[in-house]
Amino acid sequence: MLPNFRKAVVSGIQKHNSRLFSSSQTSARKGLVLGVYEKDKDDKSNKVLLTEAAAAFDKSVSGKLSEILTVSGPPLKKGKSRMFYGLHQDFPSVAVVGLGQKGAGVCRKEQWDNGKENIRAAVAAGCRQLQDLEIPHVEVDPCGDGQSAAEGAVLGLFEYDELKRKKTTRVTPQLYGSGDDKAWEKGVLYGEGQNLARRLMEAPANHVTPTVFADTIEQKLSPFSDRVTVYKRAKPWIESEQMDAFLSVAKGSEEPPVFLEVHYTGSPDSKQPPLVLVGKGVTFDSGGISIKPASGMDAMRADMGGAAAVCSAIVTAAALKLPINIVGLTPLCENMPSGKANKPGDVVKAKNGKTIQVDNTDAEGRLILADALCYAHNFNPRAIVNAATLTGAMDVALGSAATGVFTNSDWLWEQLHKASVVTGDRVWRMPLFQHYTRQVTESALADVNNIGKYSRSGGACTAAAFLREFVTASHWAHLDIAGVMSNKDEVPYLRKGMSGRPTRTLVEFAAALASGS
Repeated sequence: MLPNFRKAVVSGIQKHNSRLFSSSQTSARKGLVLGVYEKDKDDKSNKVLLTEAAAAFDKSVSGKLSEILTVSGPPLKKGKSRMFYGLHQDFPSVAVVGLGQKGAGVCRKEQWDNGKENIRAAVAAGCRQLQDLEIPHVEVDPCGDGQSAAEGAVLGLFEYDELKRKKTTRVTPQLYGSGDDKAWEKGVLYGEGQNLARRLMEAPANHVTPTVFADTIEQKLSPFSDRVTVYKRAKPWIESEQMDAFLSVAKGSEEPPVFLEVHYTGSPDSKQPPLVLVGKGVTFDSGGISIKPASGMDAMRADMGGAAAVCSAIVTAAALKLPINIVGLTPLCENMPSGKANKPGDVVKAKNGKTIQVDNTDAEGRLILADALCYAHNFNPRAIVNAATLTGAMDVALGSAATGVFTNSDWLWEQLHKASVVTGDRVWRMPLFQHYTRQVTESALADVNNIGKYSRSGGACTAAAFLREFVTASHWAHLDIAGVMSNKDEVPYLRKGMSGRPTRTLVEFAAALASGS
């Protein structure tokens, strides 16, 4: 039987190849991603543990999928994929992906849901294999969690090639089967939200200036104009608001600053206090007069990662029609060295009247956030959450494993942490001790110093302590996302490049607040 079976497989491959090179059928080619679980170590049988959708497919091909999996090699490990051809006339190419142990759930040590992460990684691997075959239409097994499967597909297929002549094959992932449509659609929106942030972060700084960034977000929110109001504040307004710390950074560049203010009114109770999200929007950071080393400076096109994540989260919240009110605030500018730029030792004044000694012009993000955080209090916020690629020290402390969270609120920390367990885009709480506050408030020339007196020690913590000087709200959190700004190979369902993290965690956090959980 086995030789005959192998002949059938070879015949299937030949049929597939003939279709592959048939121009008349190229546009109709379809691929399929199906899931398979790892067996328990004690299970010595040859039985393959297929997902519900994979089992239904196997039945439709008279058990050929199960049979071929038993002879095609060792059992599939989680996150790995294997291609088969000619099994089904509607799906000439089938990628079977390993989901790990069935029933895997939240892991307290890893602080995420293993099952969801396994699905995201496996589906992404399968979709990419089909993309490499230039198959434009792919259907995906929900693998028991349609949202995670959709996120894996949408995130895994993204690649920034907008400025290249040779494009990666555009793949349209769709749900295979039925019954998980709402979860799938939700996952698509979560994935597309993070991909918007990735696209903004990846684009060159001469293509995404402060003005272009603001225009892009306005365009993305235009379909939701019944619920969203966008204000693009120019320099005269910024001056009238006495945001001199923000302007002191912007004045070093020829690009005009923009203060982007977005109001999403999703709650039926228009008087409900809003969640205020604040994002650092430095569209290119040279370091200013305290200029950065040339090596790696090109990555500073993504120093607006906080603004990208915040704005993309609001776009996603609007698409999901979350019943919550959100205000998004993003001060947008470049940090460049020029005759007008801040000089080390300069003193500037923030919106709340506090003076700031600027001892390092490369610590500019906290200057623009200081004014934005002061302004955020005008909205009587339910909570304020700011996100910023703020310090290299955060990357040193946590690397790309998690976003560092500094907060004055246990409740807010718990909400952010719960959201991150669901998304797999983890957060980790960092200290806000008075020990760090003293280091930024003991300044020779001003009320606060923008780097603290021990500049190399606890840099992420002193930066957070600096921001706290401009916050009076009871529920505030600062997310330092410098360590998670880019991805090499740490997150298997993201390609190398800018990550767009933690967009999905912000969306999940807002969704939980909206539901009252």
